[in-house]
Amino acid sequence: MKLKKLTSTRRGRVALAAVPAAVAVTVLMGGVASGAVPVSFAVSGQAFQVGASELDGTGFSQYSGVALDAKKNQIPVAISNIQDATLHDLCQYVAVAGPIGLRIDAGNDPKKPATATGLQIGMSDLKGDATFHDINIGIDASTVRTDSKGSQGDFAQDAKDVTITNLQQTAYSTTAGTFNLKGLHMAISTDKSKGQCFPG
Repeated sequence: MKLKKLTSTRRGRVALAAVPAAVAVTVLMGGVASGAVPVSFAVSGQAFQVGASELDGTGFSQYSGVALDAKKNQIPVAISNIQDATLHDLCQYVAVAGPIGLRIDAGNDPKKPATATGLQIGMSDLKGDATFHDINIGIDASTVRTDSKGSQGDFAQDAKDVTITNLQQTAYSTTAGTFNLKGLHMAISTDKSKGQCFPG
C-alpha cells in the first residue's frame, strides 16, 4: 500500500493568523520521523483533543495543508513541525460513542515530562499562551528551517524555539520519530464532561 504524507497545497490552504500555532501530541501512532521519512497514514477524519500545562520545543515551523482520509477526502489543517518537544501534564481525549471516550495521560510528574522528537501535527484549532524566539512570520513555506517544508509560494512561519502554557488543541493527526510517555495512563471514560482534556 502506498502511504502518503500530510500535504501542503494551495487547494487545501487554510487562513493562518499572525499569532503562531504550535504542536501537540498523541500516542496512537507509529514511530515515523517527520521530514526525513514520509508521514504515512490516512487519517480517520475524527478530531481529538490534546492538552498540556506546558510545552517547550525547539525547531518549529508551520504552514497550511491538508490531511487525507482513506477515501482521499481532503481535510484543511495547519501543519506544525517541531524537532524536540517536552510536555508537562499531557492529556489526549477522543470520543468513541456517545458519552464514552478514550483518555490518555502522561508526564504528570514535574521531573518526568513526556518528550518527543520529529513531530508533525495536522490541527484545526489551538489555544494557549505562547512565546517564540527568533521567529520569522510570512516566509515562503518552502524555505522554513525544519526538514519538513511546505509548497513554494505559501505562507509560513518558523522559530528557533517555542513555549506554550495552558495548551488546548484540536487535531486530526500526529506523527513522531520518538515518543517517551512517562507515567502513561490509558482509560475508558464513560462521562464526557470528566474525560475531556478541556471543554469543547
